[in-house]
Amino acid sequence: MRDVVIVGAGPVGLFLACELGLAGCSVLVLEREPELGSPWKPNPLGMRGLSAASAEAFYRRGMLPPLLTASGADVDSGANPDADEPAAPRIVGHFAGMMLDPAQVDVADLPFRLAGPAPEGMLTSLDAVETVLSERASELGVEIRRGVTVSGVAQNDESVVAQAGEDAYAARWLVGCDGGRSTVRRLAGFEFVGTEPQFTGYAMDATLADPEKLRPGFNLTPTGMYLRTSVQGYVGMMDFDGGAFDRSRQPTRDHLQSVLRRVSGTDVTLSDVRLASTFTDRAMQTTTYRRGRVLLAGDAAHIHSPLGGQGLNTGIGDAMNLGWKLAATVRGNAPDGLLDTYTRERHPTGAAVLDWSRAQVAVMRPDPHAHAMQAVIRDLIGTRDGTTYVFGRVSGASNRYDLGDGHPLVGRSAPDFRLEDGTRLGDLTRDGRGVALDFGAGRTLHASATGWEHRIRYTAGPAGNPLGLSAVLVRPDGTVAWADTGTPDREAFERAATHWFGTPTK
Repeated sequence: MRDVVIVGAGPVGLFLACELGLAGCSVLVLEREPELGSPWKPNPLGMRGLSAASAEAFYRRGMLPPLLTASGADVDSGANPDADEPAAPRIVGHFAGMMLDPAQVDVADLPFRLAGPAPEGMLTSLDAVETVLSERASELGVEIRRGVTVSGVAQNDESVVAQAGEDAYAARWLVGCDGGRSTVRRLAGFEFVGTEPQFTGYAMDATLADPEKLRPGFNLTPTGMYLRTSVQGYVGMMDFDGGAFDRSRQPTRDHLQSVLRRVSGTDVTLSDVRLASTFTDRAMQTTTYRRGRVLLAGDAAHIHSPLGGQGLNTGIGDAMNLGWKLAATVRGNAPDGLLDTYTRERHPTGAAVLDWSRAQVAVMRPDPHAHAMQAVIRDLIGTRDGTTYVFGRVSGASNRYDLGDGHPLVGRSAPDFRLEDGTRLGDLTRDGRGVALDFGAGRTLHASATGWEHRIRYTAGPAGNPLGLSAVLVRPDGTVAWADTGTPDREAFERAATHWFGTPTK
């Protein structure tokens, strides 16, 4: 019997598999599709934007360089790790189709940011992400079985079984990472609640006979929205029909052309459509991310409009948060209630993303009230404060888990501290352990860290810019669990370490 079975070999399932494999768990991934490749995953339709938080997750596990290479990006991606301040972002995205100006982002106003190799956002593709993660999973001993369709889930107090035809796959834990129409979610009885769609969205790889008739970029119109990007062949549009067309039938060239003409207000012609898909802004979320020995992550736990590229990034955040907690539970050294903090921390994050998506849809509706709101939003994001606020939300820079009272850095993503010898926090997190950084020369916390060596890496020494801190404890997912100024409080450190990593083996 395996430790964990993961259903779904998309980016979320694969990232989670890598986290568990890194911790030494035996992991089996079951994927319905028979092959890794798909025409929907390379550019243009597979194009995705990774937020700063997601790029940081790949960086912390040593997977950023191969991802940049696979994505066709510059290896340094514009980041300058030797700079005193974080680099200005190259990619800042949009809010409701209204583009943000990278020059308007006040990087210094983002909380506790330091310069580092991870970019503040990057363009990639599903193909690139899945290729990098699949190779890493294989290196870590993760088994991936493709062409397997799960049809049943049964669990008891000790184990859970995923049934696929005549085959049964038993494990101590099962995680559904099988997308917005999750079979695991339905079979395990999760409650899925939310709001119904306002529009049908279309994404297509097509050739325009007269491309000059469509303006480049996002275009909000009196009848909807269309998008023409610099990526050859990609055209997107939104038709506010209440989601009536989505998945009701295959979109033909004539139908796509009719919708595009209506929302663009032009007589543009589609001469060829190679691929096309539909989506909606249906916003739904499970009431919990765990039922017994079954957990959910990514779109299986929450679905919403793809506006802003938040789906992939939220899912990677789920995997990063869940991986180390589930691994500790499997190993038997997790403190009481650790696995329950997965829902407690990630459910509010998912709910906030759903509301962020709903807000954008409300502003994009083709009616006078929404048009009036668009004017207000344009004014706000035309300011430095407004752009910085939106960027903080979509990049993950402003995210903070509620971990109780303490230093304002607690609950946030840890800055990429650079020690005097050139070592970075990102270098210390690659093995998936927590990290205790003691910035004093006297190794104040050395004795207190004894007994957690297999769960916490202890490092002491001055840092280039410790942000006024004397010591910090970082969880394996990169979240700050404890921080102090002045002489580190050893008892407070030990309480935090015990709370997140269990009893030391002294």
